[in-house]
Amino acid sequence: MIFSTKKLDPRYNNASAFLIALFSLNTAASTLYLALMEYTAYFVNGIIGFSVVLTSVVLTALRVFDGLIDPFIGYVVDRTEGKYGKFRPFMVLGNALMAISSLLLYYCSYTIPKAIRLPIFVLIYIIFVFGYTFQMLVAKAGQTVMTNNPKMRPLSTYFDSLFITASYGGTALYAQTFLAKKYGGFKNPKLYQELTLWIVLIGGICTICAVIGIWSKDRKEYYGSSDQVTKINMKDYVSIMKHNKPIRMLVTAASVNKFTSMVYSNITVGVIIFGIMMKNYELSGQIGLVTAIPNLLVVSIGVMVAQRLGQKKAFESFTWLAICFQIIMTFLLLFGNLTQIGLTKWNMISLLFFGIFILLNGCKTVSNNIVVPMIADCSDYEVYRSGNYIPGIMGALFSLIDQVVSAFGTAFVGLVVAMIGFRNALPQIEDKLTNSLKMVAILCYCIIPIGGWLLSLLSMKHYSLDKEKMREINLKNSIEDNHFEKLS
Repeated sequence: MIFSTKKLDPRYNNASAFLIALFSLNTAASTLYLALMEYTAYFVNGIIGFSVVLTSVVLTALRVFDGLIDPFIGYVVDRTEGKYGKFRPFMVLGNALMAISSLLLYYCSYTIPKAIRLPIFVLIYIIFVFGYTFQMLVAKAGQTVMTNNPKMRPLSTYFDSLFITASYGGTALYAQTFLAKKYGGFKNPKLYQELTLWIVLIGGICTICAVIGIWSKDRKEYYGSSDQVTKINMKDYVSIMKHNKPIRMLVTAASVNKFTSMVYSNITVGVIIFGIMMKNYELSGQIGLVTAIPNLLVVSIGVMVAQRLGQKKAFESFTWLAICFQIIMTFLLLFGNLTQIGLTKWNMISLLFFGIFILLNGCKTVSNNIVVPMIADCSDYEVYRSGNYIPGIMGALFSLIDQVVSAFGTAFVGLVVAMIGFRNALPQIEDKLTNSLKMVAILCYCIIPIGGWLLSLLSMKHYSLDKEKMREINLKNSIEDNHFEKLS
């Protein structure tokens, strides 16, 4: 059983699967808001009134800004140690800022005079960026205090995958199957407003549960020994990146994966594939619900691989599998009769599509989500290498490059569709299928991901933190932290 806590090595900082699951709800809260913001391009273009190119450029610039503030936030997190711990205050503050900014965006931004809509939108989004950074940085940095046991740490991949799938899938199902029909498409602001209210409510509940999950671990004794809790300067970011090769390689691999993820999961790409090519846009919301359980079975296998062979091996194995399944999906989208695909159309192409979709998404979920506990491995390596316990900075360094690189995913899709004629409005589900739209779908959903995954595998060849190395690192850190007796 991947959840078993029997016979855990007492030399590690152990945690129950239940607490790890509760803390993973912090990721769920952040992901709910991220899923909500996936609809920003349609809201800004169709309701606020910005052009496709302006929308893409503005959202890209704001995402780059998001990455640039990460080092500062990470620096603040590492220097924080108050009555309520290092991580809990940032979780609560982050969720509150995201709730306030989302309500302002979808309820107020389109009602103000057109002349000031752009600066007001940017200001509101900047508030959201700070909130998202606060909460999501804790999702990365907080892993270091939850557990360092190589058997338990991969469980965060399972629970993150479960909650991310539920967050994205539930949001898509509600918005695209129920709200889009209720409000007649994505040009009615009430659609976004109703969706926002539910996100704020559920996100708040998830954050409260996550605070409970980390409560017993967010204490000084889990921040490292006194010689490890080091007050460092901003200039030390450069030194860490220079000497901590594993974080460099992980950042490279994960940022490429994130860029591809931003491209293939873009709402516009979904509209083209499900709405225009398949003529069944409701399926884009339904498919996440239908494939959720099989997807988690694939993720469970990924967690077992990580527990037995190490997280690096799991990342590499499931990335290769994703490439294989994506190649099959490419041929299916190119040559299959996609209008015959549906939940009520039990024919060969439907069975083939759903089967490949489940396996492909399961593999992508493992490779995308396992990088979070791998950041904790890199943080443990930094303690091993230099004696510095700086999880905030490690998570921020990761987020900085990850978000700056992946920011161009949104711009890429916007510019590609603009190049084929969609300059003033994004593709809509009622548009006619053209060869240009089909090629854009294949490029964004298939070709870009395959190329990106090959680059990430190349980076992983130089990532040294395999199972045996992590065992050496964590046992050495535990001994030096005086929590455990030295091995004979």
